[in-house]
Amino acid sequence: MIAILDYGAGNLFSLGNAINRVGAEYIVTSRKEELAAASHIILPGVGDASQVISRMDRSGLVRFLVNVTKPVLGICVGMQVMCDSSEEGDAACAGIFAPRVRKLREVGVKVPHMGWNQVYDLKSPLFKGVNEGEWFYFVHSYAPLPGPGTIAKTTHGSCFASALNIRNFYGTQFHPEKSGTVGERVLRNFFELK
Repeated sequence: MIAILDYGAGNLFSLGNAINRVGAEYIVTSRKEELAAASHIILPGVGDASQVISRMDRSGLVRFLVNVTKPVLGICVGMQVMCDSSEEGDAACAGIFAPRVRKLREVGVKVPHMGWNQVYDLKSPLFKGVNEGEWFYFVHSYAPLPGPGTIAKTTHGSCFASALNIRNFYGTQFHPEKSGTVGERVLRNFFELK
């Protein structure tokens, strides 16, 4: 059973539909005992990183999350809150991934970055069966710079880490649940991780 962490933000409906399309079962919960019983945990995307991490911290979910040994996938803001910190609200985050999340601010580049973009330098079982340069759906104004744990990159003005991996923790800046069959492939690959 997959657990989608409910922290009061995120795109739960689209994510749930995508999980159903790949044939997996899921629950939406913020209860630690249900998260502990799940085979995989997903932190959904969409939201303000400073508000999400604040809610998670107040409920003890940050401390719980950093000690989880099962596969965890953060999507968009779900990945951002697993980073060291974020410029969004100048928030200290969970510190699982090293990079600081920065505002996209290239001159002449539209922010928020919304729509389809290519992902390259794929370096993880998360991308098994995914071709270099595949197109994924993005909607964000903040992103981590490439650094330790970067397993995919994207360019929108400048290069940013579009996926991260440290131990059992994975993150995507793109939304696999909104990226069609290639996004479903990423979700399926994540569910195959032990």
